[in-house]
Amino acid sequence: MGMGEPLLNFDAVLPALRLMRADLGFGLASRRVTVSTAGLVPGIAKLRESVDVALAVSLHAPVNEVRTEIVPLNRKYPIAELMQACRDYLAGQKKRSITFEYTLLDGVNDSDQHARDLVKLLRTVPSKLNLIPFNPFPGTSYRCSSARRIERFQQLVRDGGIIATVRKTRGDDIDAACGQLAGDFRDRTRRREKRKAEGAKA
Repeated sequence: MGMGEPLLNFDAVLPALRLMRADLGFGLASRRVTVSTAGLVPGIAKLRESVDVALAVSLHAPVNEVRTEIVPLNRKYPIAELMQACRDYLAGQKKRSITFEYTLLDGVNDSDQHARDLVKLLRTVPSKLNLIPFNPFPGTSYRCSSARRIERFQQLVRDGGIIATVRKTRGDDIDAACGQLAGDFRDRTRRREKRKAEGAKA
């Protein structure tokens, strides 16, 4: 998993995907290659027309009000438009599904009602749900949901008929888990710049 929005760098991403899929390249099956997007709707359509790979969508909330706070791109491509793009992506493809990523934030998107709303939403497209415990980084006001809340959320979604797994967090003990690297880099950069400024004043 890389960083950034791959569908905003389509001209570079597409040759890499084709190399991964090509028999004279890595020869990977389409289901072994996944492109993850925050929900760039035109890019999803372009991807479908260009190469056969799996799709993952960073959803993080089942309603627009909450998702816009977490994923600002939602202002331009709201949930209904995104879900239609997902249905179009799977059109004519049997036994395929889209993986939806959902980072659980304490008191933000982890309530029982959020779980029920999520079930209703994901029933509209063949789906798998990947629940992700939030990894904090310097300066954030968000907190990870408790283990009990994560378990409860997962069970509610499963009871609604959606396949849901919880991603195992690795690297959080050294601030190198998913979502932490950029924050750590920015934090170290600010400290370095502060030291330079203090040195210049001295």
